Amino acid sequence: MSVNDTTHPDNFTWNKQVYHRLKLALGLGLRRQMFLAVCDDLNLRNQVAARLHSTLAYPVGQVLYQPANSFETSTPAYPRLVTLRLNLSDPNPIAQINQWLTNYPPPIVGGSKDTPGRPLPIPAFQIVGTEQLTRQPVATQRLFLHYLRLTEQHLSAPESNYSLESSLLLWVPRPWLHAIQQSAPQFWRCRTGVFTFAGEPTPTTKTKGSPERFSSSRVLDTGSLEQTILDDRTPPDDFDFPLSDKSAHRSHKPQEPAPKSEEMAVSVSPEEPPQVKDISSAATATSGLSHITQELTELVLATAGTFTMQHGEMELAPQQVLAEIENLHQQKAPAESLAIAYQKLGNLYRLQIEQGHANLENLMVAIIAYQEAITYDEASPQVPDVLNDLGTLYWMLYRTPPNSEEGQSYIEQGIEFYQLALKLISPETHPDTYGRVHNNLGTAYGDLARFSNPAENWQQAVAAYGEALRYRTAEMEPLKFAACQNNLGTAFWHLAQYNLPAVHLKRAIAAYGLALVHYTPKTEPLKYGMIKNNIGTAYWNLAQYEQPSENLLLAIEAYREALKFRTPTNQAAACSATQNNLGTAYWHLANQAQTPKEEKCQYLQMCISAYQEALGLAHSLNGIPLSFDLFATHNNLGLAHYQLVTDAYYEGEKTERSQHLEAALENHLQALNGMSKQPETYQTTLAYIVKAIRAFHNELGIQGQNIALSKVPGALLPEILPKL
Repeated sequence: MSVNDTTHPDNFTWNKQVYHRLKLALGLGLRRQMFLAVCDDLNLRNQVAARLHSTLAYPVGQVLYQPANSFETSTPAYPRLVTLRLNLSDPNPIAQINQWLTNYPPPIVGGSKDTPGRPLPIPAFQIVGTEQLTRQPVATQRLFLHYLRLTEQHLSAPESNYSLESSLLLWVPRPWLHAIQQSAPQFWRCRTGVFTFAGEPTPTTKTKGSPERFSSSRVLDTGSLEQTILDDRTPPDDFDFPLSDKSAHRSHKPQEPAPKSEEMAVSVSPEEPPQVKDISSAATATSGLSHITQELTELVLATAGTFTMQHGEMELAPQQVLAEIENLHQQKAPAESLAIAYQKLGNLYRLQIEQGHANLENLMVAIIAYQEAITYDEASPQVPDVLNDLGTLYWMLYRTPPNSEEGQSYIEQGIEFYQLALKLISPETHPDTYGRVHNNLGTAYGDLARFSNPAENWQQAVAAYGEALRYRTAEMEPLKFAACQNNLGTAFWHLAQYNLPAVHLKRAIAAYGLALVHYTPKTEPLKYGMIKNNIGTAYWNLAQYEQPSENLLLAIEAYREALKFRTPTNQAAACSATQNNLGTAYWHLANQAQTPKEEKCQYLQMCISAYQEALGLAHSLNGIPLSFDLFATHNNLGLAHYQLVTDAYYEGEKTERSQHLEAALENHLQALNGMSKQPETYQTTLAYIVKAIRAFHNELGIQGQNIALSKVPGALLPEILPKL
């Protein structure tokens, strides 16, 4: 590999590619690899280093319950990747690595009375903090380069085999890269690869109270766990994870020319993981924590200052819990006591996450602490609940913006933890936990379907929800039963997009119907309205396969019922979405061959009315996210106005015809404003505008055409006139 050019017009794309190459190089686990990562932007460096750590340090598939004949590469307490900050008083990376390995030698696994066992592989190391050398005396800078020059000797010496069996990644800014090339040629010759990230230089400053590598992470929006996922073709989703109960939406963009329905969105109440009994308080000092991994210590120190306390819930600060864990280690306390202490630390961070502080560092502390807890006491009765929480935390890593690129791997890790939990749970003795984990597993499979094998993963989601419902009965937990039925309906809807559509859509409708038994208008009016909207969309979808008129009428009935509870006052955005759906259903009903001609105009007028309600509400929301494509709805409304005027059975006066044509033209022009970056849709909308202008001419003559052209922006006339 060679040093990359650093001037790139699209830094994001470039950095994404470099990151994936670096991650792949480290992930291969080859021996004696020497990598240099070049980055002048400290914020970017911090994010990339943290992402590498969160992705590679503790791969779930290799940390718990390995088969006896497998080759283990790590445990929850022993990572595959270690992150160290350069010691500025003695900047010797090799010495730091040796010291770390002395403190934390690879544990011996697979041993028995007859076999001696074998140590786990030595982890890879990434060193950060080189940029701080610029602020150090010249003698310190020269000492660092001297240590690098000695690296070649370390590599060739027999005693170095232990410390450099794996890979070393050294993060440097560009000036230090040039210094290494010129002043430490021996080290430069040893390099395996150089990975250069593009970004503006950041002045080197010290961040008080937090390690620099995590000084500027991005914080996840608090709408993390019941977030609705909507894409170009799907309706509903729902989540039953135990850390939050807020929701958010992504936009849905229907395809043209035919109007399409909005996707459905549902939410349920969160479930709380079990709390661990507090243990005795410990000293507050955090120095000398020699028995706790440096990664965990630095993460806690980096995040403890951001902790919030509500209603006296946090009796000890995270630093105190760390000191308590260290004391237990020094006292050689029983493993069960250490497990409780680590779980207590995880619970502290889980509480912060529940309160909305779901940033990368907090998630990683909770994950590492819970993994440590399981390592020390795999037989604890709380292990299944901890494993469920770990699955949820990895799911949250997928939702954390800096890690969205690693979504698939995080979801897969979460699924592995859920499956591990299920191996330890007897549904007869722990039906509540068994049902909750299966429900969460179903949601995780639904997310995984967005990355690969959608039909297979949605089938897995259906199976997981179905298993959860065996132990979440309506008699025991009516609202959780309703939530899980809703989830099952969602999974069936998605599955219908890939196989047996009519069969699966009918099953989705049946599941939603069972949910409505407990989400009644009196007890849960908003959820009742939401699921009615979902049922409407399922019927609308079913109409594409059988009995179109009957199913469209059922869809309209469901949408109208939903609008009794999704009103402009209490749920303006949801009301707007359902009005959009209602307009779509009326449009399709008007265009059915079975629809009597005399009713067609009536349905088109109802379609126009619903679309106008949807757009009026949407434009009043001032930037609030919508779950449907606003510009597509303008196009659909324009089509409805145009079709009404050109229908042979329409008997409107000349003035009314002119008004409908003006409305058609205005809506198509407004749609065109949002489609400049969508060439195909732009040309389709342009064709609609031409058709509307021609209709002006057909209805009102040349005078009508001139009126229409006067409404068209001058910049569009060169495109439109040749097509008339």
